Amino acid sequence: MILDKIISSKKDEVRSAKKDMPLDSLKKKAMSLGVKSSFAAGISREGHINLIAEIKKSSPSKGIIRGDFDPLMIAWEYQQSGANAISVLTDERYFDGRIEYLKMVKERVGIPVLRKDFIVDEYQIYESAVYGADAILLISGILGDAQLKEYLAISSAVGLDVLVETHDDEDLSKAINSGAGIIGINNRDLETFHVDIKNTERLIGSIPKGKIIVSESGIESYEEILFLKNLGVNAVLIGETFMRANDIEKKVKEVMSGAR
Repeated sequence: MILDKIISSKKDEVRSAKKDMPLDSLKKKAMSLGVKSSFAAGISREGHINLIAEIKKSSPSKGIIRGDFDPLMIAWEYQQSGANAISVLTDERYFDGRIEYLKMVKERVGIPVLRKDFIVDEYQIYESAVYGADAILLISGILGDAQLKEYLAISSAVGLDVLVETHDDEDLSKAINSGAGIIGINNRDLETFHVDIKNTERLIGSIPKGKIIVSESGIESYEEILFLKNLGVNAVLIGETFMRANDIEKKVKEVMSGAR
């Protein structure tokens, strides 16, 4: 399975990174920054559905999504379009991302930045802070219960917000038990890459009140935004729909507000 390959590759990457910058040194650097994230506040504003717009060049299932890939220009267009936060996909081997994009984007825009990657080691949490992230993604399905709770605690200590991603009932139960404040429902199955937006509808009723709820993947139209808003979703994470658009600003407005 591709997910197993990604996780194995990620562990190798972390081992290599630790040789260049030991964990203790990275941790001290991260803790000294005094990160104060506004990500949670930014994606939970009431009265409308909030947007986390994603910068992603390619994926294992779709190949190259955007050929003329300029992360700084894309970030600027997202901010100009009214995005509430930007997700930066940093996996290099499978998604053509770069962790350096985090710092570049953070310095370019004035809205919170989420690091989206496959986080399997505490090292990556400190690394995210050092490279400018306001928040990180933790995937419930690839972390154990104790590990998820530990990573949430580390993130809180560093000052990062955390979006805990789920896909099924087991993932969701783990996320709720961890005490996660921001819960994402991924409409994409990471094992098969099958996408079904109704997955949000299926799981959202089990999420306790008071949580910030994010619907991720497969969102392409204003009609789907209205559908998700009526379910009680606070924010959507959209990447591919915008990455394929010739005019990103126009596409964001079309999807988010129905403007054409």
